[in-house]
Amino acid sequence: MTGRQRRPYGLWDSPVGAHDVTDGIGLRAPTFDTDGRTLVWMERRGADVVLLCRARGEVAAHELASGHRVRAKLFYGGGEFTVSRGNLYFVDDGSRLYSQPLDGSRPRPLTPAFGQLASPTVSPDGRWVAYVHSDGGTDRIAVVDAEGRHWPQWLAQGADFYMQPTWHPRGRMLTWVEWDFPNMAWDSTRLVLADLRLSTTTTPVVSASRIIAGGDEVSVFQPEFSADGRWLAYASDEDGDTSRLYLRDLQTEETRCLTPDGEGDIAMPGWVQGLRAFAFSGDSKRIYFTRSHLAERRAFCCDLSTCVIEPVAALADYNCVTHLAAPSRGDHIAVVASTSQQPDRILSVHGGRATIQAHSGGEAFANDQLSSPRPVSWAAPDGTAAHGLYYPPTSTRFDSDGLPPLIVDIHGGPTSQSDVSYDAQVQYHATRGWAVLRVNHRGSTGYGRRYMTALRGNWGLFDVEDAVGGARHLVDQDLADPDRLVISGGSAGGYTVLRALTLHPGFFRAGVCRYGISNLFGLSDTTHKFESHYNDLLLGPLPEAADRFRDRSPIYAAERLCDPVILFQGTDDEVVPKDQSDAIVESLRQRGIPHEYHVYEGEGHGFRRPETKQAYLKAMDAFLRRHVLFA
Repeated sequence: MTGRQRRPYGLWDSPVGAHDVTDGIGLRAPTFDTDGRTLVWMERRGADVVLLCRARGEVAAHELASGHRVRAKLFYGGGEFTVSRGNLYFVDDGSRLYSQPLDGSRPRPLTPAFGQLASPTVSPDGRWVAYVHSDGGTDRIAVVDAEGRHWPQWLAQGADFYMQPTWHPRGRMLTWVEWDFPNMAWDSTRLVLADLRLSTTTTPVVSASRIIAGGDEVSVFQPEFSADGRWLAYASDEDGDTSRLYLRDLQTEETRCLTPDGEGDIAMPGWVQGLRAFAFSGDSKRIYFTRSHLAERRAFCCDLSTCVIEPVAALADYNCVTHLAAPSRGDHIAVVASTSQQPDRILSVHGGRATIQAHSGGEAFANDQLSSPRPVSWAAPDGTAAHGLYYPPTSTRFDSDGLPPLIVDIHGGPTSQSDVSYDAQVQYHATRGWAVLRVNHRGSTGYGRRYMTALRGNWGLFDVEDAVGGARHLVDQDLADPDRLVISGGSAGGYTVLRALTLHPGFFRAGVCRYGISNLFGLSDTTHKFESHYNDLLLGPLPEAADRFRDRSPIYAAERLCDPVILFQGTDDEVVPKDQSDAIVESLRQRGIPHEYHVYEGEGHGFRRPETKQAYLKAMDAFLRRHVLFA
C-alpha cells in the first residue's frame, strides 16, 4: 500500500496510548429492578467503583451508594449488589449489607460489619434478603429482614462454600450451589433446593432441603427460576464434556436438556460470585443464554415450547456477550457486550433492537487500526489440540521487514480463559508491531470438561508445554521471529513464566512476570480459604506430594534462570505475597542476571490504580526494547 512507512517491528507509532489502557471504565452486572424499567449497573473507574441507575426514558443516569466502598471480598469479589422494589441492596467494603432507595435517599445498614458477604437476593415480597456469608472459616447462607431491624440468621451451613442463592417467585423455596474441599466451583458442586417455613414474626427457616443435581465430578452453575414459578434452569456438565443448559419442571420433577448439541460451554468458572449466563423472559416462555465456543461468547434465545434455539439478532455483531440479565416482567434483556476491536458496552435489547446504556471508553479507533485475533491450535506432546488466539501486528501507517517479535501471554487462574473480548493492553502491543499469542493451555475453560481437568496433577508441565508449543507453532508458520520471543503472565500465568524460563532457558529472549508464584509451598500456606486446597487437585495433597511441589516450584530451580526478566509486585498482595517475588529477585541479583523489579505500594493481587498500570506498561515497554528489540 502506498504511503506506508517502513519501521522495525515493535517500534511503530501506535494510536493506542498508555492512557487508553488505563483510563477505560470497567462495566459489570447490569441488573433490572422488579418494575422491568429501571436498570442499575456497576462501573469501575480506576480503583473506585460507582453504581449507576437509569429508568427507561431518562437521559442521564444518577449515582447510588455515594461515599461507600461498594465491594465484595468473598472469592475474588463479585455479587456486590441487587435491586428489588425500588431499592438497591449493596455490600459495603466486603463486610456489611446496606439498602438504599433508588431515588437516592440515604443508605441504611442492614447487617453488622462482620465477616465477608456477597450475592444478596431479595424475597419476592421484599421482606427478606438472603446472601452468602463467611467468617473466614465457616461459609453459610444467611438471611436478614429488609429493614435491618433484626439480627441476621443462618439459613444453611455445613458445606465449605456457597454461591448463587436464588428465591422462588412465590417465596417458599430457595436454591443455591454448594461444594466442599478440595473441589473448586468448577469441579464437583451440588445444586440444592430448599423448602422454607415462613412466619409473620420470625425470619424464614429451611424446613427441608434436597440435592437435585451435581455431585462427584459434576459441576452445576447458576440456578434460575422462571417468573411463573414452574421452571428451574441451571447449567451442568452432567451429560457430557461440555456445560449445557437444563430445565427442571418443578411440578413433575422431570429435567430436560435444552442444548443437547453440546457445542460450547454455558457455565463460566466461578472465580467470583454473581456470574450470570442465562435468564428467563418475563413471560417464562423463553430463556436467553450465552455460550462460549472457540473463545467467543455469543447470545442465543431458546423457545421453551419448541426448544428451537436462535441467535439474538440484535447482538449478532458482538462476539463476547456476558452478564446477561432480564427482568421478571416484559421481554427484554441487558448485557455487557464487546468485540476484539470494540470496548465493552452495556446494551439493553427490546423489540429486536439494541440500545447502548453505557460505554466503557472513548471508542476512538477504527477497526482497521486494531488487531483482530484468529483462533489457532497446535498439537501438544500428548496429541491433544492446544488452543490460543493469535493477534497479528497491525498498523495503517507502518510495514516491517522480516518476522515480528512475539509476546506469548499466559492467563491467570490457571482455570480460566483468554477470550476475544476487547483487551486494550493486547492492542497496545499489537499496534506497536508485536505479534501476541494468548495461550489457552490445557486446563483452560471454554473447551469442555476434559480439557479443563487435564491440568490436574500437571500444573507446571502442561501449561509450560503449551506456551512453548504455541510459540513454536507460530515460528513454524512464519508468524513470529524465533529469536525474539517473550513470555508474559500474571499470578498463575506468572508462575508459568517462571517455570518456562527455568525449564527452557534460552528459548524466550525475556520474561514478564506479574505477582507470579515462585514457591508452591508458600502459596499453600498463605493463600485465602477459597484456594487453600486448589493445589490438592493441581499438584496433589501435602505431605504426599511434597516432592512434586518442590520439583515444580521455580524458586528451587532459580539457578537455571538466565534470561532477562522483569517482575512486578504489589505490597498488599494477600494471594501471592511479595516474598514470592523477593526470593526470585534475590537469586537474579546474586548471579548478575539482567532483571528489573517494580514494587507498587498499596497495590494487591492485580493492579487497580491508573498510575500503577501506566508505570507498569512503560516499564515493560522500555525493558522489551532494551532486551529484545535492541538486543
